[in-house]
Amino acid sequence: MIAVLFDIDGTLLASGGAGKAALELAFTEEFGVALRVQIPYSGRTDRAIARDLLRAHDIDETPANWDRLRSGYLARLPDSLNRHHGRVLPGILTLLEALRKRTDVALGLLTGNIRAGARVKLGHFRLFEHFSFGGFGDLHFDRDDVAREALAATRSHLGGDVPGERIWVIGDTPLDVRCARAIGAKVVAVATGVHTCDDLREARPDLMLSDFADASAFLELLS
Repeated sequence: MIAVLFDIDGTLLASGGAGKAALELAFTEEFGVALRVQIPYSGRTDRAIARDLLRAHDIDETPANWDRLRSGYLARLPDSLNRHHGRVLPGILTLLEALRKRTDVALGLLTGNIRAGARVKLGHFRLFEHFSFGGFGDLHFDRDDVAREALAATRSHLGGDVPGERIWVIGDTPLDVRCARAIGAKVVAVATGVHTCDDLREARPDLMLSDFADASAFLELLS
């Protein structure tokens, strides 16, 4: 079997900033503080972003405060998705349908989103049904650890060891490339997020695409 592990934001879909808006609204309303520091989001885990938001605004980084922020985010995310009018990125639906038809391919996720947030986002765009397992950003501050969680989930789902050369990670940031290498996987970098083709080429993916409007190069590699 081949496992194909997808990132979400900037790879499968563009939410129009809905996730960021929901998290920051939850932060300001739950803790009663104005946002005064911008935290980097691209390629990072929700857990790490939340930690940095709390620290930058002098709020104790306790499990209770993380749970409070997480719950507030999830409560506001559906409305934020409705308001921001995002979209599924070019070629993704066709690619997912092509991969689902193959009996030798299993589709999973490797995302910095928390599991419940991933479900809400993918459900909003009617993509959730395509994915059966994955690694998520609930516990991990480092994306490489999310990749290790995804690898363990892949092995559990498929019922045995899966060599790195049989795993493909698909993402839109240099951190996606790095975390794929952390588990010995191959990687497709797609320039549908905030990073340019030149940015992504510097990370040395196995395949570089501007988008998946034409996925033939990737499908040929799988064959």
